[in-house]
Amino acid sequence: MNISAKEWFKSGSPWVWMNAAAVAICIIMVVGLLGLIAVRGLSHFWPAGIVQGSYTIDAQSKTVVGEIVETNEVLTKQLLEAGIKLTTDDEFSTRHLLKVGNRDIYGSDFTWALEAFFTEQTYPEMLFTAERREWGNLYGYLRSLKQDGTEIARFDGYEKSSDYIALWSELNERLERVLQIHDDILEIEKHEIGAINYELERLRLKERGLQLDNVTDSAPFEAINQQRKVLDLAYEDLQQRLIDLYTQINRDSLTAEVAGGQVVEVQLAKIVRIFRPNDMHMGQKMIHYAAKLWEFVSDDPREANTEGGIFPAIFGTVMMVLLMSLLVTPFGVIAAVYLREYAKQGFVTRLIRIAVNNLAGVPSIVYGVFGLGFFVYFLGGNIDDLFFAAAKPAPTFGTPGLMWASLTLALLTVPVVIVATEEGLSRIPRALREGSLALGATKFETLMKVVLPMASPAMMTGVILAIARAAGEVAPLMLVGVVKLAPSLPLDGNYPFIHLDQKFMHLGFHIYDVGFQSPNVEAARPLVYATALLLVLVIALLNMSAIAIRNHLREKYKALEM
Repeated sequence: MNISAKEWFKSGSPWVWMNAAAVAICIIMVVGLLGLIAVRGLSHFWPAGIVQGSYTIDAQSKTVVGEIVETNEVLTKQLLEAGIKLTTDDEFSTRHLLKVGNRDIYGSDFTWALEAFFTEQTYPEMLFTAERREWGNLYGYLRSLKQDGTEIARFDGYEKSSDYIALWSELNERLERVLQIHDDILEIEKHEIGAINYELERLRLKERGLQLDNVTDSAPFEAINQQRKVLDLAYEDLQQRLIDLYTQINRDSLTAEVAGGQVVEVQLAKIVRIFRPNDMHMGQKMIHYAAKLWEFVSDDPREANTEGGIFPAIFGTVMMVLLMSLLVTPFGVIAAVYLREYAKQGFVTRLIRIAVNNLAGVPSIVYGVFGLGFFVYFLGGNIDDLFFAAAKPAPTFGTPGLMWASLTLALLTVPVVIVATEEGLSRIPRALREGSLALGATKFETLMKVVLPMASPAMMTGVILAIARAAGEVAPLMLVGVVKLAPSLPLDGNYPFIHLDQKFMHLGFHIYDVGFQSPNVEAARPLVYATALLLVLVIALLNMSAIAIRNHLREKYKALEM
């Protein structure tokens, strides 16, 4: 049956198809964006091959070794105008971005190389990559191992042999020993000595408090001194252990021949891992890739946040969002219940609702300025005066920290929770309230046992929206608590275990810092993509957890709605 275009438009079918097309385009764009971020970020952890070639320009030739990070086309005309002599007639010329590493030797670990001048490219199996704790990667040929400055093994060839295999095996064994010692040092410095320093600071504040209270009895001071002596003895013991461990970890070193024939010596203590990517099969590369991914999500950052992991940022983001959720939910629910159930529905109530809706559109940086002025300087300063006078002039709560960041974001997202909760309360049939009251329940009992349980899915919807917005906010956090690098986590084994006054790291700020404040832009670029993908996954995981709770509540109270 044929229908006219006018009747087809009247039926509404074109609008259905247009909406479906718009949704499909949005899904494709989101999936494409996430795919791009994933490819750009996750490919960084794959053990890329190391190319060696001869780079000849202006009759001067040098050996170049490195990873090909990026390849693109550039107009030949631009190169000629820049004074580069090319013999090709092609419109475009190929160039490679090489990660040559060895920043302590070359000054920069990235360089561009034109394909026309980059000849004799090979992938020697003997070339190794050493990831260092400082100065980035080292690329070169292993030449010898030293113990206490004395050479114990040497190999000067460029082809794999039994001697080289034995040397490489010995290197890996010694590196494993060094990494274990490094873990022991980290445990002592970060946890054991950190705990002693924390207790010493508590004793200092306790002693200062007694002095401010004009306590004349010497017994409390003597008790403090006795505790301090015990801690000092424990500290001296740990210091001696550290001296012994540092002596052991600095025992071994390697020498390597880098591009150009220069030989350098590197302490094994400065190396995180060493491998030969050109000699690895697929299984070894996958194991290496998994290890790098695990390091990224479980380790601390290093090299100005361009190497290592981002666990403190993950921990700080999740902890801040959880605290924000605990703070915003009761405030938002109580405000919504009052406006819907108790407040007289008149001009003032309507004005309050308009104000709440307008608050949702206020720029987040305004909340950051308010949080800095009210929460940090006013509330925090007064809390320090009342409860932490012994610590002054150093602020305790009168400085940006986790608590104030969570409160600021709770204030930012409370309008969302209020609106969502009010919508849920308005959908509950009036007959249920009247039935509960008719059975003898008070208004408060009706609210707690009938109305709020049925409105709980709507409350969770508000929390979900609040989490989605708060987890990605960066601007207000820059004023009220987030930092580039936090020396310790806000949750640890030191009493009172959760330290709401401490500053913390955040994934969103980490992306900003690495992407726009890094001294090594090329090295930081893939980490920006990887961190952005991880932030999306963390927000999705938090939202899915809240959605699961909401669906459970919806099923639980479905019978009451029927």
